[in-house]
Amino acid sequence: MAGNIPDPAKSLDWDRLRPLRRRTWFARPPEQVAQELLGMLLIRADSTCVCAGRIVETEAYLAANDPACHAARGPTRKNASMFGPAGHAYVYAIHSRWCMNVVTEREGSGSAVLVRAIEPLTGIERMAERRGIGDPLLLTRGPARLCEALGIDRELDGWDLTRGEKIGRAHV
Repeated sequence: MAGNIPDPAKSLDWDRLRPLRRRTWFARPPEQVAQELLGMLLIRADSTCVCAGRIVETEAYLAANDPACHAARGPTRKNASMFGPAGHAYVYAIHSRWCMNVVTEREGSGSAVLVRAIEPLTGIERMAERRGIGDPLLLTRGPARLCEALGIDRELDGWDLTRGEKIGRAHV
């Protein structure tokens, strides 16, 4: 970042960041998990770099009585990971772009939280390269943009976020 704007990545104590390893943290109602994810960091590491951002927007999808939830019609091959253990990623395509949810509640329920937007903190150059744009305000605003910037695709569907590898959440 340039000018008098402080670099938010430098203000983080990266040595104190710890992944959320307790599956029970995720195994709660999606409305509660969605609210508590706000302000946490979403970190994506691959062979090229580490990209991270603060979660600023989420959306809860309830297994029961929520027609917008991908689990509303029951398990399919495409949404199978949504019915898996809490704390796993559910990555799906919409309009030829990827979006990522965090699976919540008990295994078999089909509830999840969509991570809609993050504030980019580090790895911004790599995010811009992946997106083909330079405006940091547009890099990760929206779930598909976020996934494109972080390099999240179907390969990470079902990924155990509590492992703290490749992709995960952290708190200070």
